[in-house]
Amino acid sequence: MSYLALLLFVVSLGVWIYALFDVVGSDAARVRLLPKAAWTVVVLLLPKIGAILWFVLGRPRRDPSDAPSGPPPPFPEYDHPHRARAASPEEDEEFLRRCRERAEAQRRRAREAQGENGREDGQEDRGAEEDPRAT
Repeated sequence: MSYLALLLFVVSLGVWIYALFDVVGSDAARVRLLPKAAWTVVVLLLPKIGAILWFVLGRPRRDPSDAPSGPPPPFPEYDHPHRARAASPEEDEEFLRRCRERAEAQRRRAREAQGENGREDGQEDRGAEEDPRAT
């Protein structure tokens, strides 16, 4: 029986705290029936009843235009208004071509740097068919 009382206390405390944060975080122009400050006092002074009254009478109604339409996008981090997008497939191909060229240039510089490091250590360039780890 004491577990049930503890559970009810924790649930009512959670609802009260949620209601209090909901009152404070809601838009003052959209709050119904009483001003926002009055709802804060009601929820603070009458924890259980005030929270229930807030949810039933004072909480702003959800605007259907604010609700998301359809399923969420698979990659929401890419859906922001200032994201750069290719205007045409040709621009996209040009971008990919430049990426490949940069990657090849980086690989070439890495091979050259690796070759210079090998010669500095007293090793000579080995052919591609000989594995340096085999010796």
